[in-house]
Amino acid sequence: MNTIFIGGSRHVSRLPIEVKKRLDNVIASHHQVIVGDANGADKAVQKHFLDAHYSNVTVFCSGDAPRNNLGSWTTHHVDVPKGTKGFQFYAAKDREMAREADFGLMIWDGKSPGTVLNVLRLVQEGKISVLFNVPDKLAVNVKTVDQYRDFIQRCDPAFRADLRERATSQEWSLVESDPQASLLDHDVSTGAGADRNIEPQIAPQSAATIETLNAALTSGDAAQIIDALGAIARDRGMSQVARETGLARESLYRSLDAGGNPEFMTVMKVLSSLGVRLEARQRDPSPLAAAV
Repeated sequence: MNTIFIGGSRHVSRLPIEVKKRLDNVIASHHQVIVGDANGADKAVQKHFLDAHYSNVTVFCSGDAPRNNLGSWTTHHVDVPKGTKGFQFYAAKDREMAREADFGLMIWDGKSPGTVLNVLRLVQEGKISVLFNVPDKLAVNVKTVDQYRDFIQRCDPAFRADLRERATSQEWSLVESDPQASLLDHDVSTGAGADRNIEPQIAPQSAATIETLNAALTSGDAAQIIDALGAIARDRGMSQVARETGLARESLYRSLDAGGNPEFMTVMKVLSSLGVRLEARQRDPSPLAAAV
């Protein structure tokens, strides 16, 4: 049984027959459904499952109470930082669903940036999603960041600008640059004839990551190191890290959470999946030692 994140545009109030068939396949396979509480596609999806008397549904909402929960299903409340308003307030539940899901089905009106952003969030977590364009009656499978980049490059420039404005810097860094670029001493492969004296360009996010992780390592504080490594792994996408390391996602969350105590081999596997290596250096002698 898989967990399916189903979302879509607020302007989609009636589901196409192609989408209904996919929802019926979800029911037949007894998958766990997680869906938002908005009007439009969320409400239409809820109505479909209600009519089918399907109980394996959880409704996610930002804040205290869902706007729509037609089947009185279990509600998952997502805490939102105080003062968060508008689009980012409701996006908090979408990010949580992208983390919890195994796959995504997004029902798009061809205009909504929020629906396309959810595809990016799923890709960021290493999840496959289906983007169904309702006006064109066309389904697009998005499995990788490269596929996502190719898709949005074909979109209208104004739409891409709107998408960029609504995305966080961490989300958009996947679109603009290599998410593994130059962390610590990143091994950079060069082809035959390449100029090995040219230093790789480091995105601002990567530079900040280097500083944070190196500061934690220099401190010698195990809790600080685990906290920094866990933050980087979550930014990368814990599901993606789990696949690359061969470790269970739930185990990684526990090991790299506050108070976690991962084995050294786990740390090494995570660093490797992030494109990072540890390097031993001679510590500078203390002033006291130098004086003796």
